[in-house]
Amino acid sequence: MTDKPFAIGASDLLRWAETLSGIARTGLGFTQSLYERERFEEVLHVAADIRAAAIEEAESDVLFEEWLSTVGEGVAGYITPKTAVAAVVGNDQGEILLTQRADSGWWLYPVGWADVGYSPSEIAVKEVFEETGIECEPVSLIAVLDGLRLGFARTPLYSLVFHCKMIGGELRGHPLETSAVGFFSRDNLPEPLAGAERWVDVAFAAIDGHEPPASFDPPRTPPWRGTPFTA
Repeated sequence: MTDKPFAIGASDLLRWAETLSGIARTGLGFTQSLYERERFEEVLHVAADIRAAAIEEAESDVLFEEWLSTVGEGVAGYITPKTAVAAVVGNDQGEILLTQRADSGWWLYPVGWADVGYSPSEIAVKEVFEETGIECEPVSLIAVLDGLRLGFARTPLYSLVFHCKMIGGELRGHPLETSAVGFFSRDNLPEPLAGAERWVDVAFAAIDGHEPPASFDPPRTPPWRGTPFTA
């Protein structure tokens, strides 16, 4: 059996760097051995070099110091992905609510960081209202997505996507976070649209009343190498 060649891009380097960084920082948070600390710090340096290679504006030494400063002890030092909560909101016309991000210009459904003290569904409702002025109620959880793997984020991030139904409010974009907001039919989606190939089918299936089981990114084999490249 011969190994298949892999196409290695910036997204792969970024993902590997964050994986190594997480392993090293978690190890530093749990070990009391000076020898192991030295080894984990060496791994962290390598991870910083890889990330710097993936993102040209990054500086390896700055990344290393930044990562090292986040190390806690015990459970507090266990490095996990951040969590975001998103909402696919449909109206009575079967249209989807989208926002144009002020920072990037990309269009996407409302999404924000998970806040302490709120349940995921509460955050979904809160984010929709804050970003768009629309009031909604959660219907179901339709997707759990890896933002780093899909290119939505440059840091490790899991996004919980809820299907929500509009129940009131008026369109009103957030003055700092959005450039525009609106409802759009499937044949009239705005551009540029972030990650459309991954979520559009799932989103409109939910809006149309066909509640699928929650979608998730299937595991790779092995998980750190990605999908084999075939010419």
